[in-house]
Amino acid sequence: MTSLAMRHRARTMAQKRAAPAAKAAPRRPERAESDYQIRLAELGEDLRGLKDMQSIETKIARKAELLPKYDDWAEGVLTAAREAEDKGQLVQSDRILVQTMIWAIDTADETRALPRARCVLRHGMELPSRFERTLGCMIAEEFAETALRAMASDSAAMPDTRTLLEIAELTEDEDMPDQARAKLHKAIAVATLRAADAAEADDTAGDGPAGGKKAALDFALRHARRALALDDKSGVKKLIEQRTREAAKLAAANDD
Repeated sequence: MTSLAMRHRARTMAQKRAAPAAKAAPRRPERAESDYQIRLAELGEDLRGLKDMQSIETKIARKAELLPKYDDWAEGVLTAAREAEDKGQLVQSDRILVQTMIWAIDTADETRALPRARCVLRHGMELPSRFERTLGCMIAEEFAETALRAMASDSAAMPDTRTLLEIAELTEDEDMPDQARAKLHKAIAVATLRAADAAEADDTAGDGPAGGKKAALDFALRHARRALALDDKSGVKKLIEQRTREAAKLAAANDD
């Protein structure tokens, strides 16, 4: 178990290393850089362990186990980023923060993934060299694929639409293939519909506001149609047809 003193040191060293270099002292603090290299070595060992695993399910479970190990370092970087943003500055790229963001997205850990994604995008951090996609593309596509995969494998899965919408906003100006952006719009549409359907099912009295469902349908359809416009193979044509009919019926019912 990591002691409180070790956790404090990790946060402090991460914050010092990530902080923007002052013009008078452009070199990073040696102690912080030394700690960073030690943590990178640990990260490398963990990555090699994951690479040896063949089961995707096992890998995801292992990533979830590993994430807390790097939380204190990540929090130090995030603190440095917040302080730098207040001064209009950028922090140093941090491979530990970036890698744990990737793991958090893979494991659908939005509490960890979203703040790290915000930081990584705002500060233009670098992806590991093994990635061929751009930073914005990777983040948008991975968030979308994780949400879609969860909903496909579990009928009760309910990804947070607000998170997906924020990722769409954060990556709006990022260059990426249309197919990648289409996945994000599809994920927003499907998650919105799932939440609306669940809310309707929970309305045991059967007299909930139809206007709320209609608004959700219209919102989801906008994103589904955007996905189709970006990629005609995005797999939303049937969804659009079915939900357009449903929206029309609700509109007719409201007019009666």
